[in-house]
Amino acid sequence: MEMQMKCADRNLLLEFSGELDHHGARNALWEVEQAIDAALPKKLVLDLGGVTFMDSSGIALILRAQQRMQLLDGGLLVCNVPPQAKRVLDAAGIGRLVTIR
Repeated sequence: MEMQMKCADRNLLLEFSGELDHHGARNALWEVEQAIDAALPKKLVLDLGGVTFMDSSGIALILRAQQRMQLLDGGLLVCNVPPQAKRVLDAAGIGRLVTIR
């Protein structure tokens, strides 16, 4: 799992690539938390366009990011979700909790 970060005007974009599974999510979660703490964004965008596989660990990462953004009175957007990851998110009903485009 790799993550690229771009930040401008309190908007933070995190672009993920690779497998967002049990092994990759642990480090990715730590990196997301560090990026949020460093940028203190008002808006966080998680771009999953490069994710080749996602399981429930990806759900945990998204929910944790949502919690962190709520503490900052900010918003979260998940975008470019590949079909396999979309099925995982839909099955868990994550679209009711976060904005997915």
